[in-house]
Amino acid sequence: MVYSRYALLLGLVLIAGCSKQPEPAKTTKLERAPDVFRVKFETSKGDFVVQVNKEWAPLGTDRFFELVQSGFFTNARFFRAVQGFMVQFGINGDPKQSALWQVATIPDDPVKQSNLKGRITFAKRQGPSTRTTQMFINLADNVRLDQTGFAPFGEVVSGMEVVESLYTGYGDGHPRGNGPVQDLIQTQGNAYLEKDFPRLDYIKKASIVQ
Repeated sequence: MVYSRYALLLGLVLIAGCSKQPEPAKTTKLERAPDVFRVKFETSKGDFVVQVNKEWAPLGTDRFFELVQSGFFTNARFFRAVQGFMVQFGINGDPKQSALWQVATIPDDPVKQSNLKGRITFAKRQGPSTRTTQMFINLADNVRLDQTGFAPFGEVVSGMEVVESLYTGYGDGHPRGNGPVQDLIQTQGNAYLEKDFPRLDYIKKASIVQ
């Protein structure tokens, strides 16, 4: 009789314990970017918002969407900022992360839109079909870039004054100017930039807002 009562109590405890188990959190991330969406960049100089139009450059759009969803841009520096030309970013502050993405190239998109002021475009590392994670925002109408295959995939729709206020005092990157050496950013990350280029502005967070 005692055994039966003990077994009954044990069974009730087990049932109660099972009923209290939390359901696993459900997180879903789209593999493909929506046709149109917006990304808010929170930076050391303030916030700006980019609207992306997939029709402009589908492959670039999907890569940008993937980078934003993964948190890739957090603490990334605007490492090449040239007044009257453009501001470039897209190298992760962690060299290990940079190394993983360096080989993840995507083919070029046909150029459907012009590189007008405020538009965002992927940079190329070494000629055609070498786009990975680097991109730039045009600070002027750089239409000459259209003929060399640089395809804009979106544009700044608010906060362009923030983009224009990003620090440009180092000028172009080495060897054209006194700015950072990209190879050293790749291998040493933010440690290199914080030591030798402490005035560079940076991204605190990038998130999809629409």
